[in-house]
Formats: sequence, structure tokens, C-alpha cells
Amino acid sequence: MNETYLRPTALLDHEHPTIAALVRTRGWSVLPESERIGAIYAFVRDEITFGYNEADTLPASRVLADGYGQCNTKTTLLMALLRAAGIPCRFHGATIHKRLQRGVINGLFYAMAPASIVHSWAEVRIADRWVALEGVIIDAAYLDGIRRRHPETTGAFLGYGIGTERLAAPPIEWRGGDTFIQKTGVDRDHGLFDDPDAFYARHGGNLAGLKAWLYRTWIRHVMNRNVERIRRCGGNPGCTTAATARAWGRRGTAALPRPPQ
Repeated sequence: MNETYLRPTALLDHEHPTIAALVRTRGWSVLPESERIGAIYAFVRDEITFGYNEADTLPASRVLADGYGQCNTKTTLLMALLRAAGIPCRFHGATIHKRLQRGVINGLFYAMAPASIVHSWAEVRIADRWVALEGVIIDAAYLDGIRRRHPETTGAFLGYGIGTERLAAPPIEWRGGDTFIQKTGVDRDHGLFDDPDAFYARHGGNLAGLKAWLYRTWIRHVMNRNVERIRRCGGNPGCTTAATARAWGRRGTAALPRPPQ
């Protein structure tokens, strides 16, 4: 296998002490190949919760320190951990339509967002083929919160950071094949890159200038509070859309809108 798919980069800083220590203490490197991929994938999906970091172009060690991430930052961390454990991987760049984010971001903030948002996922080489790991983005507790808030929806769903044909059973479990959780929101494919560094050097991130500053200092914190409210619904059987709207209304806070169909 080409060493290109195992090497560290500025963003895939898998030689950083915190990355190396995590791989060592978890014992990932000694697992059989498929189990190794599955264990790292499960860690990034569920132990690094869904949330919005200050930028897409953070190194993996910073994403690990944050303890949360979205599609682009989770992809960076996932790739760094896979490479650290000897699993070749590459970067797939794309964009998603901002409709996929509606519900997490609303009103003026939603209007300010670009129509198409940078998106990415990792692909691993296993059994002489490349497999997509896009399903790593959404943690189980957040997904459960969405399901509880929308019990009437089991099929196609677009919004709140999710884009799937089957909300009841999206293909997010590692079973040796592709995983996806935002696939139906993708509106453009930018193709394959050796690493995220090469992608961002060509395409850049999502925001610049004043919008980037507003996102970093204000908007993402609002988004993360919305995400956490939804995640808390996962442990609350009565947390349906209507019940949540009534509760938030009593506090004088507008409920999140239903996702577009």
C-alpha cells in the first residue's frame, strides 16, 4: 500500500503525544484489521460527540482535545487515528446544501450561511477496496434525540445535521461496508484527496472574514446549545417535538422548526 495513505500531515498529526497515547492505551494497533477500524470508528462517532468546532481546518489533536466535532473535523480525527493504527485512508471532499443544517441553525444565522457547505468523509482501504466512513458524524445520543423529537418519521429525513433515506435505521454501523448519515444532503462531489490538507489548500473552508469571526465567536455556540438540547431528548421518552415546543415556549424560547421535507 502506498505510504502516502499512512503518513502524518499538519492536520493529520497522529504523532502528537495525545493521539499516540490514545491509540496505545486503547490497544487498537493489535486488533485484527476490521475490528481495528470498527473500534476507532465507534470512538470517533460516539465518544467525540457531534458539535461545531471553531474551524474546519483544526489538526486532529485539537479536535480530540475539544471532544466534539462535525463532518470535517471528525474526518480529520478519524483519519489521524486510523493512520496511527496502521490503517491506510484517504479523504473524500464534497459539499452539502445548507438545508441539511436547518434546525441546528435558524433564522438570520441560517440566511447568512452559504448555500453549499464544505463536507467530507474518510475512506479506508480494506479487502482490496475503498470503503466510505461518512456515518461517523452523528453520535448515537444525538440521533436518538432526533428520533424522539420526530417519532412520526422513520423514512427520509433532511435537517438537523442528518440526511438519510431511513431515519429509523440509517447505515451508520461498521460492518465492513460504507456508512452514511448525511448522504442525501450532498449537492456536489469534489473527489478524492490524499489528505485534508490537500483539499483545504485547493478549496478552502466554509467561511472567511466577518462571517468567520461571527461563526467562531457566537453562531457556533448557539448551534452547540441547540445540539445539546436535542441530545438530552435521547434520554427523555416524553421529548417529542410538541412536548419540547411547549416546554421551550414556557421559557419564552422559540422551539426549533421541523426539518424541511
